Amino acid sequence: MLTRLSALPRDARDTLFLLAVIGWVILPQVGHLPLWCSALAAGVLVWRGWLAVTARPLPHSWWLVGLLIVAIGATLATHHTLLGRDAGVTLIVVLLTLKTLELRARRDAFVIFFLGFFTMLTNFFFSQALLTAAAMLLALLGLLTALVNAHMPVGRPPLSQAARTAGWMALLGAPIMAVLFMLFPRLAPLWGIPSDGMTGRSGLSASMQVGNIASLALDDSIAMRVRFEGPVPPQRDLYFRGPVLSVFDGREWRSRAPLLASRRAPIPDAPTTLQVFGPAVKYQVTLQPTNRPWIFVLDAAAQKPELPGYVLRMTPDLQWIADRPITDIVRYQAVSHIDFHEAAQPTATRLQDDVELPAGFNPRTLALAASIRHDPRYTNADASVLVNLVLERLRTGGYTYTLDPGVYGRDSADEFWFDRKQGFCEHIASAFVVLMRALNVPARVVTGYQGGDLNRVDGLLEVRQSDAHAWAEVWMAGRGWVRVDPTGAVAPGRIGTLARLQAPSGFVASAIGSVSPALAQDLRALWDAMNNGWNQWVLNYTQSRQFNLLRHLGFDSPSWEDLSYVLIGLVVLASLCGAVWTLWERRQHDPWLRQLERARARLRSAGLDLAPGAPPRQMADAVRGRFGVAAGAVADWLLRLEAQRYAPHPRTTLATLTREFKQLPWPR
Repeated sequence: MLTRLSALPRDARDTLFLLAVIGWVILPQVGHLPLWCSALAAGVLVWRGWLAVTARPLPHSWWLVGLLIVAIGATLATHHTLLGRDAGVTLIVVLLTLKTLELRARRDAFVIFFLGFFTMLTNFFFSQALLTAAAMLLALLGLLTALVNAHMPVGRPPLSQAARTAGWMALLGAPIMAVLFMLFPRLAPLWGIPSDGMTGRSGLSASMQVGNIASLALDDSIAMRVRFEGPVPPQRDLYFRGPVLSVFDGREWRSRAPLLASRRAPIPDAPTTLQVFGPAVKYQVTLQPTNRPWIFVLDAAAQKPELPGYVLRMTPDLQWIADRPITDIVRYQAVSHIDFHEAAQPTATRLQDDVELPAGFNPRTLALAASIRHDPRYTNADASVLVNLVLERLRTGGYTYTLDPGVYGRDSADEFWFDRKQGFCEHIASAFVVLMRALNVPARVVTGYQGGDLNRVDGLLEVRQSDAHAWAEVWMAGRGWVRVDPTGAVAPGRIGTLARLQAPSGFVASAIGSVSPALAQDLRALWDAMNNGWNQWVLNYTQSRQFNLLRHLGFDSPSWEDLSYVLIGLVVLASLCGAVWTLWERRQHDPWLRQLERARARLRSAGLDLAPGAPPRQMADAVRGRFGVAAGAVADWLLRLEAQRYAPHPRTTLATLTREFKQLPWPR
């Protein structure tokens, strides 16, 4: 195959290389493009490659018009508009691939290069991850290689030569790009590109059906990273509070709190209903986009977390909610207390709401609660006694913790307590809360994350989607809402040592893990640390960090004008330095020019003064006119030096001419 490709004409070879680069540019977007667009792009690229290999003529322009009309119609049918991010990216991919079908001249190639660079940038509309950036860097080098190759029209230069030139171009341009990145004014965080739809996700929502959190155990992506000031709390204390679910309709748990906070709502710095005890835990959270308005805090935070650009409010359920969804990577400071309770007594109506159960659901669970209350030992028992009784039933009743308990039916609590006796955390928490409410004990479900992995490379606690968890809170007189995690009674290792239920690993991960589990963990930690560094130093490089940079440079009160002046000055200085270096390098470091200058110096010492810009052929004529036949070898050498520079297929290398220079009979 490689032999056949190397034997192809240059036009076919260059076309195939360009098509491969275009395919690489489009590949990361396949998951975001409509299926018909991906199929059309692949079909057009394969078609164009077949035409290049077989040296067949390009299709008539009517083909392009027809395909374009079909693509526009399909875009309207898919996105219901031709504007916006998703529709725009679909159309630019279509235009890029269709343009390859009229690749006849260099100007057509330059249009493709322009569209290719633009399409490459659109990948960042969907993902700004480190892996995406690395893939686009490779795409950039590929496009630059094709562009350099297009400016080498003579002969058949190898693609490796164009690739080296492209690499040097990218390397020389890197400092300028770094300066532009650091100093170019931005009105929003880098990559803060508005999107047509919400692309982030948390896996947690304002409602919970029994079984929907179990699917998150298969998702190993990072949900948030936490940096603690001081020692990391034990695993058993790492409960990151999310939505609190108090309303149950028999099938689904829902939150009673409003979804969004109001910008006009008062923001209490320290809610009076919350009392905290013990030492404070200070930490910094880097939260991935969730498209949800809530932020996650460790247990309860009496102080309002510091999240610039957002208005936060605490709900009566101790959940912190922002005034708009979190659609970008955000970082906030928080202070929490593991030991806390609400000082204020909820109203009787509020507590009654937390014991409500829908009629007609889970009759066996209701009967179990009634039998417990009819037992003289528990007729007047308080909430703590009943909680311990139910937890003991979970410990000794043959209940198991599993990722795949099967599909639960209408009466999920009945099935858990009496039939299946197995489930994930939301099965256990839901059944526990239903039984506690049937015992007339106020209870609710709390969702969030429990545990996390400490990255040994950067020291951050990595909380993954697979750490999503559901637990319960029970109202106890004199103590307020108390956390009760019934999953810990069924599977103590899930809470104490973070023994997750995990999906099967891929082939490569399994192979590495079987050979060296420590190596697999180290590689994973290193990759996660690199991703976090990318998020912190690149994606999170905001205008405030730009101004901090100017302060380090000596500006007392940096402004946009100062930023612009520094940027313009550095660009002008870099341009002047580049121009001077280019002239110097051309005269001093071009081996061919240096050799020509040595020949001119030899002739000058022999009494033949030549113009500084005289070409080799003019010098050869002057040598024959001044020294005659005796200097024929010198004149011939000058002509071969010219051919080595400008001939399409030079027969002599510059190294050979350099060796011959020392052996020539130069006139004296």
